[in-house]
Amino acid sequence: MSTSVTVANLPLTLLGGIEPHAELLTQPDPGQRLFKIMQVEHLIRSIEGSYLHFNRVDAYTGFPLADANDGAELPVDKPANQAASFEKAPDYTLSDYYAQSRARTYACCFSLENSEYIWKNYALGSGMGQIGIEFDLDKLRHHLNGTLSGPAALLYNGVSCHQLFAINYGKVTYVESATYSRNENRSANPIEYAYLKDQIYSNERELRVTLSAPGMGRFLLSDGNEIEFPSSVQLSFDYRQAIADGTIVQFLATGSTDRTGLSEALEQLGIQTKNER
Repeated sequence: MSTSVTVANLPLTLLGGIEPHAELLTQPDPGQRLFKIMQVEHLIRSIEGSYLHFNRVDAYTGFPLADANDGAELPVDKPANQAASFEKAPDYTLSDYYAQSRARTYACCFSLENSEYIWKNYALGSGMGQIGIEFDLDKLRHHLNGTLSGPAALLYNGVSCHQLFAINYGKVTYVESATYSRNENRSANPIEYAYLKDQIYSNERELRVTLSAPGMGRFLLSDGNEIEFPSSVQLSFDYRQAIADGTIVQFLATGSTDRTGLSEALEQLGIQTKNER
């Protein structure tokens, strides 16, 4: 039997959502192609498990270009955010709200360009090398929105729960983070910070898909245990279907890719690849 989730201080109607913040984010042009570079082993694992991997934005670590401030409020905004509190929770500041929202926001990252930069800097250190995937964003969007529409459920430690996450898409805006403010005319929506990065990352040309749960309230299982948000989540994604309908346009290999091992693994999964970068 499915176990539902009780959400303290939040009406159920505020949970989840399909692109509720689209107007706050910079949208790509129709027909945009996306590029994702992965270690071959990670691709095989993702196909076997039928998922896209999302990292919590405050948990990017372990590689040279990891952004420790990903999704965080901007330094210029922080003093005012720390000074602002909520009428019914005077000890809970706007800065606390942004931090909690950040800890409930996950990103799956892509590049708008098949650039040398992303091949030189990402998915390194694999015994089987790198593999790229070219996506049709419009079709990917259709797939993912469909997954989270209707009777979608969140599995938490094997328990089926109400779907908490809102999905959004947008191009990352690169700013001088030390001096830029998002609060000049109004307090920022937490999702806006998830789509801002410092100029030093501008070569990424990133588009990201985010899954974000509300930053207010607590999420409780019916047994009273509180949901903890892990460092990563998996969103269901059928690679075979995506290849068949053109959501995945092609796989891209380089000279360092273990093509034999990749081909054998994909053939065992019912997939053939023949394209090169």
